[in-house]
Amino acid sequence: MNTVIKRFEHPETGRVKFTDGVFAPRVDMCLKSTIPAAVNKAESSGRIDAFDLKNYHGLREYFYDSDTAKILEGIAYALKLYPDEKLQQTFQSWIGKIVSCQQPDGYLNSYISGAAPQDRWEKLNTLHELYCAGHLIEAAVAGKDLPGGKTLFDAVCRYADHIDSIFGLEEGKKRGWPGHEEIELALVKLYRASGNERYLKLASYFIDDRGTEPCVFPADEWNFEGMKVVRQADKPVREQDDAHGHAVRAVYLYTGMADVAAETGDVKLLEQCEKIFDNLCKKRMYITGGIGSTFYYEAFTCDYDLTNGSLMYAESCASMGLVQLASRLFDLTGKSKYLDVMETALYNGVLSGISLSGDKFFYSNYLEVDENSSFYNFGSAERQPWFSCPCCPTSFSRFLPQLGSFIYSISDDELFVNIPAANEAELLIGGQKVSLEISGGYPYDGKIIVTVKNSGRFALNLRIPSWCRSYSVRLNGEKSDSCRFDRLWEAGDKVELLLDMPVEVIRSNPKVTSNSGRIALKRGPLVYALEEIDQKYPVRELLIEEKQEFKTEKISGLPEGTLAVCGRAYHEILPSDELYFSAVPEYEETVFCAVPYALWQNRGKSSMCVWNRCK
Repeated sequence: MNTVIKRFEHPETGRVKFTDGVFAPRVDMCLKSTIPAAVNKAESSGRIDAFDLKNYHGLREYFYDSDTAKILEGIAYALKLYPDEKLQQTFQSWIGKIVSCQQPDGYLNSYISGAAPQDRWEKLNTLHELYCAGHLIEAAVAGKDLPGGKTLFDAVCRYADHIDSIFGLEEGKKRGWPGHEEIELALVKLYRASGNERYLKLASYFIDDRGTEPCVFPADEWNFEGMKVVRQADKPVREQDDAHGHAVRAVYLYTGMADVAAETGDVKLLEQCEKIFDNLCKKRMYITGGIGSTFYYEAFTCDYDLTNGSLMYAESCASMGLVQLASRLFDLTGKSKYLDVMETALYNGVLSGISLSGDKFFYSNYLEVDENSSFYNFGSAERQPWFSCPCCPTSFSRFLPQLGSFIYSISDDELFVNIPAANEAELLIGGQKVSLEISGGYPYDGKIIVTVKNSGRFALNLRIPSWCRSYSVRLNGEKSDSCRFDRLWEAGDKVELLLDMPVEVIRSNPKVTSNSGRIALKRGPLVYALEEIDQKYPVRELLIEEKQEFKTEKISGLPEGTLAVCGRAYHEILPSDELYFSAVPEYEETVFCAVPYALWQNRGKSSMCVWNRCK
C-alpha cells in the first residue's frame, strides 16, 4: 500500500459551534434533553449509588459502570460547549462517588468490588471489566481540565497502573484480553494526556496478543470457536482478512489499532487496519453507514449479507464507532475515501438512531419496517426512551457533543474541511489562531461559503465528496481550478464551493439478494426513505419509476429546511388475495414522497422502506 503515516489533529470541543440546520439542533437537544434524561436514568436505576458497593440486585449490572462513564464523558464535553452550574455539580458529585469506590490497589469497578470480588479479572470474556475501565478512562481524559476532573484523572491513572501490573507477557503477569474491546483506544488517549508510555505499551499488548494461541478465553465455553470469532480472537489481528464478529467490539478494536499505529509509527498495523476497513465498507456496510448484519451476537456475517428488515442489526453504537474509525484513518492517511464513509454514517446511520427530541432511540436501525407486522412490536418501528442494555442512549450522550471535532482536521499549517456544515470556529493552525466561518444550507444545499475572519498564512483544503459529479470553486469571486489554497489570508477572504447535488438512483451489487429489483434514492450525503405517512398507498405496494426527473420539496412536520424527494410512482393492484397466483397485476400511476432516512419515525409510527421496487 506504500502507506505513510500522517498526523492530523482535531479542534478541541467548544472550538466549533454549529449554525446549520442538522447538527446544530442535534447538539442543542443533546445538551437540553439527551444528557439530562440519561443523568436521571443513571441516578434512578442505581447506577450512581452502585459505587456505594451495596446496591446490586439485577442481572445486567456488571456493565453499569460503562453507562455511567459514557454519560460522564458527555457531561464533560457539554460543559466545554456551554458551561452550566447544575451540570458541573453533577459532574463533581459523580466523580466523588466513583472515586470513593476505588480499592487500595487502584482497582475501580463497582460491580466486582460490591457484588463479586471473587471474580476480579477471572471472567474477562463476559464481565466487561476492561471495557468498563476503558470508558472510565475516556471520561476522565475528557474532563481532566474541568473543576474536579483532575481527581478522576488521577484515579484512572492509578487504575491503569493496576491493570498494567496484572496483564502482559512479562514474568509475574497474566495473559488476558477484554471480551469487549474498548480499553485499547482509551489507553492511547490516557497516554497522550499523561505522557506515561506504560499505557501505550499496554494498549499495544492488548492488540498484539489478542487472537494468539493458546486462547485466554475459557475452552469449555459454549460454541468456543464461534465465540472466538465473535470477539475477534480467532487469529491475531495482523492476520485477519475481514471485519467480523460483534460489530461494536470490532470497530473499537480497529480504532485502537489505528491509534497505536499513530503513536508507534507501525505502518504494517495501519495497513492491516486499512485492509479490514476496505472489506467492511465495500462488502459489509449498509448504504446508510450501518454495520452488523445479524441479531446473532450483534455481528458481521459474510460478504454481501445485507438484509433490510428483521434479520439485520446496524446498531447505533456501531455506526458511531465507524465514524471514529473512519476519522482516525483519514487523519493517518489523508485519503478522502474515509471521509466519505464518515459523512455517510454521520448523516444517516448515526442520526437515525436518535429522535429529534433527543430522548428516544433506536438500538438497531432497519432499512425496511412494516408496522403492521407483529414481529416489529418490540420497538423497531418506534424509538424507545431506554433499553435494558442502554449502550446506545449513553453513547449518544457522549458522541453528539463531539460532532464539532469531526468537521475539521489540522496538520501543521494546513486545514482540511472534512464536512462543510455551517459553523463558526476558532482554530489553532501552526501555532496561529484562525477564526473561520462556514455558511450555507449543507447537506440540503451544495452552495458552501468559507469566510476567513482574520489574517494568517495556512493552506485551506476543500473536500469533493465521492457522490459529487460536478462542482465549481471560487476564491474572492474568481474561478479556481484547485480545491487547495495555500496563501496569506486576509480578513474577509471567501472561498465558495458549489457542489452539484442531483437526486441519484442507487443500485446494489446483485450479490446483495435482498435488494434484487430494488433501488434507493440519494441526494448529496443523504439517503432517502419512503415513509408510509407521506404516501397514498402502503410503501410495499409502490414501485418507483427510475427514469424520471425527481423533484425536491419542503415538507411539513420535520425541521425547517428539510427537503423531501418526490416523483412518479406506480401502485401495484393485485388481482388476488391468494398467497401465490399466476394473474398479472395492474398498475395505477401515483406519486411518492421520500424523506431523509435519519428523520423517519419522528411524526408517529409508520412503515418505511429505503430499498424500493422499481418500474
